Order: sequence, then structure tokens, then C-alpha cells
Amino acid sequence: MMNDTHPHDPGLPLEPLPGHSSRGRLERILRRGEFAVTAELNPPDSANPEDVYERAAIFEGWVDGINAVDASGANCHMSSVGICALLTRMGYAPIMQISARDRNRIAIQGDVLGASAMGVQNILCLTGDGVQTGDQPGAKPVFDLDCMSMLETIRTMRDEGKFLSGRKLTTPPGVFLGAAINPFAPPYDFRPYRLGKKIAAGAQFVQSQYVFDIPMFKEYMKKVVDLGYAEKCFILAGVGPMASAKTAKWIRTNVPGIHIPDNIIKRLEGAENQKQEGKQICIDMINEVKEIEGVSGIHVMAYRQEEYVAEIVHESGVLKGRQPWKREVSRSEAIAAAHATEVQEGQLQNQQDMVKAAATHQS
Repeated sequence: MMNDTHPHDPGLPLEPLPGHSSRGRLERILRRGEFAVTAELNPPDSANPEDVYERAAIFEGWVDGINAVDASGANCHMSSVGICALLTRMGYAPIMQISARDRNRIAIQGDVLGASAMGVQNILCLTGDGVQTGDQPGAKPVFDLDCMSMLETIRTMRDEGKFLSGRKLTTPPGVFLGAAINPFAPPYDFRPYRLGKKIAAGAQFVQSQYVFDIPMFKEYMKKVVDLGYAEKCFILAGVGPMASAKTAKWIRTNVPGIHIPDNIIKRLEGAENQKQEGKQICIDMINEVKEIEGVSGIHVMAYRQEEYVAEIVHESGVLKGRQPWKREVSRSEAIAAAHATEVQEGQLQNQQDMVKAAATHQS
């Protein structure tokens, strides 16, 4: 297996390779032709870094990249740039999402430089949902850029070494650029051409909306392959478990752009354990999409079911024996952790002894 970790520090970028835009693991895996797996980290409503690390640890050894979500659905959580700062510190490979809804071009360009300086190698450009869909509909939307113009902006920074203003950069950001696609949003015939526009703007990889309608996705991918787009861009199919038929119905009705066919709902309704059936449906979807020409990987979205990601990836067999990066605890970290445990156990023993002494004295 290729060594996709810096020999001295997992938080440091890899050595540059010819033909690569970034120094990150995700791009290397895709360019080698290996089937990539990414997942979405549910951002916490918290300022505690441990909340991020606990959620990221679930994915260790199973995914090649972790999406740091940027206020999806226009709901506020810990920022994507903050999550990325924490993840890169530990050696994880984050995919930083940037929503055009909340920042103007000045802030976006500054965030890209800051993120790249922290070791972020992958950026996913999104236009973003309208503020009216979130829990603070009175917020003022920005939309100075959209997905296309953001891709062009960051590509200009990376490839031409300059801001949109034309001012030169001292060190350009070496990033692997991505975008989102939705093959299931009308007008359906236009969707493959929409991908072509994103590729022309700078997209090197894309992650799709949930794939539940396999025949419809196959038709989309056939057109994408015929147009030659699959040779220019890595396509990751979005998959994920539904917890119940009720959840699937609610999502289909209330979340724009997610298409869940009736047969999926019926399969969930007929199951004795709907949560387990939702997991199995996800595995079945993976086994179908991985065989579709032009698909380079999967993007697992398991909202509030992150504990299932390892099982889903393992049981689907998509890794074919390959193990993605897993954090190795250094000897110094292990000693520090053992010492902390000893101290805690010693404090607990002292407290118990004190309680016993007090009880003896009272009697």
C-alpha cells in the first residue's frame, strides 16, 4: 500500500507530485484509480474541540476525507474552517466546504489562504441554501459569488497566483477543488451539462446528492461519460442510511433536491427493524453505484447515524482490502494518556478512602 502520510508528522502535507494540485491524500487516492470514500462530519453546536474529535474518530480507518460542513440548511454550527483547523492538527484529511451564502469574495479568498496555511488540501465550493430554510431567517444573505464564480476565483488564486483584484500572492494555495452535483433536480437533461460548467470553472471532483434512484443515476452517468466529463473530474456518489420510512418521507417532502422513490419507502415500511433496513439499503446502493462507469468513489452522509459508517463501508466491500489513513497514537501520547488515567484513578481512590474514613469516624 502507498504511504500517504508525511514521515515526520501526519498533520503536515505530503511531498508534491507531478500533475497534482494539492499535497493531500484524497487527490492521490483518486488519481491512482482507487475507489475513494468520504464522509460528512455532523458539526457540533459547541466550542469544545473534543466534540469534533469524538465525531471524527468514528471515521478513522474507513474514509479518505471528512467533509467539514458549512452551516448546511442555513443553520449555524461550529464553522467549517474551525473544524478543519482541529482536524488538520490531528492529521485527518478534511474537505472544507465554503458556502457563498455567508461570505463575500474578500472573506472567501482570505479563508482559502488561511485554510491552506493550516494544511487543508481540499475545498468544496457551494452556493448554499437560502437563509429562509434555516432557523435564523432574518439573517442577511450575501451571495456575492455563487458556486461557479467561487471555483473560478480559487482556481485563479491557485493557478495564476493572484487575487481577483489582480494583486499577486506570495504563496498560492495548493488545493484540490470540488463541487456538489444533483442529478435528480429538474431539468434532468440539463444536469450533465451543469457538471460540465463546474468542471470548466475549476471542479476536479464532485460529490452528489443522495442516490436512491439507481436507474435515473445510471442514465445521468451514461450522459456524463459520453460527454467525456468523467475523464476530467472524479465523481463521488452520495449515499446514506435512512433511519425510518417516516424520516425518508419527511426528507423527501421538506428537503429540496433529495429524490427518494416510492419503492425505497415501501421497503422501509415493510421492515421489522427499519433502522437496520435503512443501513442495508445504503449498502445495496453502494454495491450498485460502484459498478457504474465513471463513478470514482462514494460520499457517505449518515446524519446522526455516523456510528454506522464503518459497518456500511466494511460490508459493502468498496475498499477491497485497502485501509484508509488511521491515526497512530505516538508513544508520548500513550504515556501521557496512561499517566492521566493513573492520576484520575489515584484521585478516585483517595476520595473513596476519605469517604471510608469519614464513615468510620461517624460510627
